[in-house]
Amino acid sequence: SSIPPGAHLPITPDLLMTPSDQGDVDLDVDFAADRGNWTGKLDFLLSCIGYCVGLGNVWRFPYRAYTNGGGAFLVPYFLMLAICGIPLFFLELSLGQFSSLGPLAVWKISPLFKGAGAAMLLIVGLVAIYYNMIIAYVLFYLFASLTSNLPWEHCGNWWNTDLCLEHRGSKGGNGALPLNLTSTVSPSEEYWSRYVLHIQGSQGIGSPGEIRWNLCLCLLLAWVIVFLCILKGVKSSGKVVYFTATFPYLILLMLLVRGVTLPGAWKGIQFYLTPQFHHLLSSKVWIEAALQIFYSLGVGFGGLLTFASYNTFHQNIYRDTFIVTLGNAVTSILAGFAIFSVLGYMSQELGVPVDQVAKAGPGLAFVVYPQAMTMLPLSPFWSFLFFFMLLTLGLDSQFAFLETIVTAVTDEFPYYLRPKKAVFSGLICVAMYLMGLVLTTDGGMYWLVLLDDYSASFGLMVVVITTCLAVTRVYGIQRFCRDIHMMLGFKPGLYFRACWLFLSPATLLALLVYSIVKYQPSEYGSYRFPAWAELLGILMGLLSCLMIPAGMLVAVLREEGSLWERLQQASRPAMDWGPSLEENRTGMYVATLAGSQSPKPLMVHMRKYGGITSFENTAIEVDREIAEEEESMM
Repeated sequence: SSIPPGAHLPITPDLLMTPSDQGDVDLDVDFAADRGNWTGKLDFLLSCIGYCVGLGNVWRFPYRAYTNGGGAFLVPYFLMLAICGIPLFFLELSLGQFSSLGPLAVWKISPLFKGAGAAMLLIVGLVAIYYNMIIAYVLFYLFASLTSNLPWEHCGNWWNTDLCLEHRGSKGGNGALPLNLTSTVSPSEEYWSRYVLHIQGSQGIGSPGEIRWNLCLCLLLAWVIVFLCILKGVKSSGKVVYFTATFPYLILLMLLVRGVTLPGAWKGIQFYLTPQFHHLLSSKVWIEAALQIFYSLGVGFGGLLTFASYNTFHQNIYRDTFIVTLGNAVTSILAGFAIFSVLGYMSQELGVPVDQVAKAGPGLAFVVYPQAMTMLPLSPFWSFLFFFMLLTLGLDSQFAFLETIVTAVTDEFPYYLRPKKAVFSGLICVAMYLMGLVLTTDGGMYWLVLLDDYSASFGLMVVVITTCLAVTRVYGIQRFCRDIHMMLGFKPGLYFRACWLFLSPATLLALLVYSIVKYQPSEYGSYRFPAWAELLGILMGLLSCLMIPAGMLVAVLREEGSLWERLQQASRPAMDWGPSLEENRTGMYVATLAGSQSPKPLMVHMRKYGGITSFENTAIEVDREIAEEEESMM
């Protein structure tokens, strides 16, 4: 500014600051830098890839593709990626990078909707608890693979029943099996359900039985690994992802090459990719494609927002969005080749059709694939590789979940928690480990299925729809595009604006309605969940939705005036909304930070002062003039 330092005193801003602002002047200035940043160029990109490319790519996508029309499934898949995936991904990254705030504090953009941030945290917390249990199972199998013979290769162990049959296809004669396979169980299946889960020790979800000490230790190990990797925040997890985000690709490639060279592999691949275009006429296929995109990109969990908040202000997230979303899709398709080539080999060995060996979810990872491994030469080696790949895939998604929780809470209470971030991270890990102990019991799998089905189902969609509408309608699409222009140097094009304003929310709304109409109770194998468990699951989903109106209530009660005035004030951006560093604040954001030496806050909303309405009018006029000037300059 042209005024020499000390020529004018910041009397006006002081008058307008809330008491908390005045007390925190120094803190705010010091803490912006102290929040931490990525230390390398690739940290952010690899973290996003690691976060999005997870277990779902291996055990959900291939199965979804083959049940929904094979190669034809790629049509709705890529279409949904364009309508929902890419735009929402970019929206979340932009919000995080522009404000450098976590999922709670970012709602300075419109305090009325802060409940959406709380809902995100609740969902992420629930998912993190059971996701780490899956990592614990993977660790269990990883250690079990360190033998000369895989323990699930043969029957005759104490956990096997009379139904156990080593399904080795008899090569004699016409290759047909002399036995009826349907009434028998493979050793790998009994190993999983009777030895690892020990599910026979539980009567159902209501009586989970005893804690399995070996699973308990595996879960402990999983939490210790996660804690050590996020100990220093993004400075440490940003380095670990150089390994966890790239190494799975190497293993996937090895498994792919091994799979494709097996006899019968083409049978499986053909099954996976043969397009059945008549499937495209059913709504189910489109819904499944949208769900697959929605969950595998991790939109709405707050992880993307958190990672982007540690970026420098001008990082090119536009480019990163396309790298990550397309990379994620390609990985899913590749994983399908690796999985189905082995399933094709297996179906040939057993003499049964491919669709009888194919499964989705944990069944694929812990029953079918391990069984296929026993048929290969050097089976422990391939088994170890497969589970090591699952471990690295799972871990970096888990880092993101925890980083999201830690960042969100420390951004709310920076003064107390930022200096003690490591201790706080440790406490969260301990708390979540204790909450996850129910998953290590004999009936733990029932709880895991319940959490998996309900924790991030319709609640997550409600959160994403709310976020989308709050940013585009309440904050305003023009302002949001102007913020992105300030940050990246260009405005998002028509495609992004059309998706944000209409296509993405409409698609998600259709998904939401469909998932409610087509609601089916949870089940695990032949076990049906009792009514109280169903209710508990539905409440879990509803609780995250209820956070949004609860947050609105709190925001409205904090304001003054009539209800309408309160609503208006609560939906406006907070006084200090904008880039976190003074040097990035240009245009309407100049000097609106607490402690700035300029009377600009006069022009920003006089929110806490009911009396100064004339100022408010001036503020709006001046803002409008500034905006018009900016438009004409462009």
